[in-house]
Amino acid sequence: MKLKHLIMASLALTAGLCSCNRQNESANQEAAPITKPQITLQSDQFTAEALWAMGRIGSVKIDVETGWIAYTVSYYSVAENRSTTWTRICVEEGDSLKLIDEFVGYDPEWFGGSGVLTYLKGGKLYLRQDKRDIEVTLENSAEYFADGIEGYLLSPMRDKIVLIAQVKTVASTADKYPDLDKASGRVVDDLMYKHWDEWTETAPQPFVLDLKVNYKGEMTVASAGMSNAVNILEGTVYESPMKPWGGVEQLAWAPDNKTVAYTCRKKAGLEYAVSTNSDIYLYNIETRAHENITEGMMGYDTNPMFSPNGQYIAWLSMERDGYESDENRLFIMDMNTREKTFLSKGLDTNVDSYMWTDDNTILFNAVWHATEHLYFTNLKGERTELTDGQYDYEPVGLTDNRLYYLRHSMCEANELFALDLAANTPAVQLTHENSNIYDQVEMGTVVPRWQTTTDGKQMLTWIVLPPHFDPNKKYPTLLYCEGGPQSPVSQFWSYRWNFMMMAANGYVVVAPNRRGLPGFGLEWNEEISGDYGGQCMRDYFTAIDEACDSLPYIDRDRLGCVGASFGGFSVYWIAGHHDKRFKAFIAHDGIFNIEMQYLETEEKWFANWDMGGAYWEKDNAIAQNTFANSPHKFVDKWDTPILCIHGEKDYRILANQAMAAFDAAKMQGVPAQLLIFPDENHWVLQPQNGVLWQRTFFNWLDRWLKE
Repeated sequence: MKLKHLIMASLALTAGLCSCNRQNESANQEAAPITKPQITLQSDQFTAEALWAMGRIGSVKIDVETGWIAYTVSYYSVAENRSTTWTRICVEEGDSLKLIDEFVGYDPEWFGGSGVLTYLKGGKLYLRQDKRDIEVTLENSAEYFADGIEGYLLSPMRDKIVLIAQVKTVASTADKYPDLDKASGRVVDDLMYKHWDEWTETAPQPFVLDLKVNYKGEMTVASAGMSNAVNILEGTVYESPMKPWGGVEQLAWAPDNKTVAYTCRKKAGLEYAVSTNSDIYLYNIETRAHENITEGMMGYDTNPMFSPNGQYIAWLSMERDGYESDENRLFIMDMNTREKTFLSKGLDTNVDSYMWTDDNTILFNAVWHATEHLYFTNLKGERTELTDGQYDYEPVGLTDNRLYYLRHSMCEANELFALDLAANTPAVQLTHENSNIYDQVEMGTVVPRWQTTTDGKQMLTWIVLPPHFDPNKKYPTLLYCEGGPQSPVSQFWSYRWNFMMMAANGYVVVAPNRRGLPGFGLEWNEEISGDYGGQCMRDYFTAIDEACDSLPYIDRDRLGCVGASFGGFSVYWIAGHHDKRFKAFIAHDGIFNIEMQYLETEEKWFANWDMGGAYWEKDNAIAQNTFANSPHKFVDKWDTPILCIHGEKDYRILANQAMAAFDAAKMQGVPAQLLIFPDENHWVLQPQNGVLWQRTFFNWLDRWLKE
């Protein structure tokens, strides 16, 4: 299913800092830290072991006062089945970074003055100075943070802080019946009783605290403490930041130190489950008054950020309630006049993230034609594209005229770059986190190809070629089906659905930007809703058929079809309609029975919008068309081996979907295999499970496409 801001979420996961992974991260800090794996490969083939040995760069913070750079990198141990996140402090020396300090910790932020840094470790906040750690103690407020701090936001004057902590919102069975303290049953009275991979029992809420740092000598930290916690959402069950992906980017301090802007959907139960209508609120820390500045804006409003002088506040906004894949627009509001401006009007695609570069300029990234690039805009909405090439970019900081960004592609993981905006010189790559692996392997090649669809439109498809490619050979080929459904097939780097891994195993990959993906105009993006079995599926067939007809190195007798989430649905649907095109299928976390999915999924707004309504609405033509195209209705036409993969902690699409698909195949004599992860959610996060996933994936493909 659609993961809002999929690119940003996946980047957070690679750093081990996603909210769903914080508990494991905290536990990992107690064991000996995982250091950078030293791996020597036996050949130049990119392997699952090499993939899991890669360092994963996460957050980057630039100190505008000193020019120092702090960034996080996570290392994984397959043998120990865990990870460690490190923070590194560096300075630029020429075209490289000089390491000043490194330590175990995450969520770094510059405190200001003498290179002091704040960070989290094990759910506690620390200051770091001159390789010394000072725990920021909790005074008169510790009871609110017994389960740890999940995020924080320093005030501009560094005398206050916002802490994010989980607040209990649902009474447990033991609360209701103290004599049944060992009972495991849950009594449920309303919807949103589960979300993503957890039972909904708590909500993340923001607390404002006083922050005091004591110094000895000139700017040398002696001690630090936080006190007088005030819960901005005291007495409510609301979330801020919002689950499952929201972080501190959903809150912001005003430059005057008096106001906190926060994102919140002030709904609960059924009302929450059917609505995406979140708002931006201004909270006055003195009067404790709340002002809704996006009232009447009915979709997602998220990620507020004040201009440096405080005259404007910006945020991201979707127009329609219930449509989580609506155009993500950049808005600003004049704090004096309250006049709002749709700043990205006419962009025809989503703004994914942004930052103020000065009082009159915003830098943002947006996907267009399957690449994610950086743009400047002034307050009139006049835009300039800053980057180019076959890459995805994410802005992370700016000092004077020096811009810092992360860059990745289908061929390489995130690395940090710096660009001098005042000079006509190429960008400088500052980190080379995985050069030891790149130096040992031969990567594949990614080629763009435009294809004409059945309705006469142009579709961009990525063709991924194996290393040591020989155009005179015939290669087994995979059709890749994207999830979302409205997530871009941009130049993403994945630690599971990795195209370089598929290429290294001798497969050509055909990855189309089919109907229902952003980056090709709003009409193209919206054409999938209520039409799951329609033009998007015809686009898939166009992609593989045209490639087979035009590219002589594709072996049409050895075709596979793979995908996850909506891509998994696509595989299940194509299995009943492919007319013997494919010889093997793999579906991960896919929808098999849409009727059951409508009731099982937790975010009902998605089901209502994308399916067009409930299956019992017999006069609803859109809904009836959706449910008529449920893959389980065509299972009698299945005739091709299929591997079904699912996680039992996936509450977005329940694991019984894969079990049902597997059972249906086996009962009809169709070769099938089931890979179930009892402890994984919609993704696969644990190292040994990740390697098992890769081995099972390629064993299945090799069995049917190579033997």
